[in-house]
Amino acid sequence: MQVRLHNPKRTVDVDGPVRVDKLLRQLGLRREAVLVIRGDSLVTGDALLAADDEIEIRPVISGGAW
Repeated sequence: MQVRLHNPKRTVDVDGPVRVDKLLRQLGLRREAVLVIRGDSLVTGDALLAADDEIEIRPVISGGAW
């Protein structure tokens, strides 16, 4: 599967199928710190990703004024 990461921007190929939580561990990422997107949908940590999926991983950004 092709995984597009941000911060820093890069693309990596990962063998699938694999669950989201395992993928994040392989990439050294914390689940709480990123959003995992397949197509137009967010996926949960227990979702199974297929070998032909295209995945995007974005950092969680929060902010705003009180």
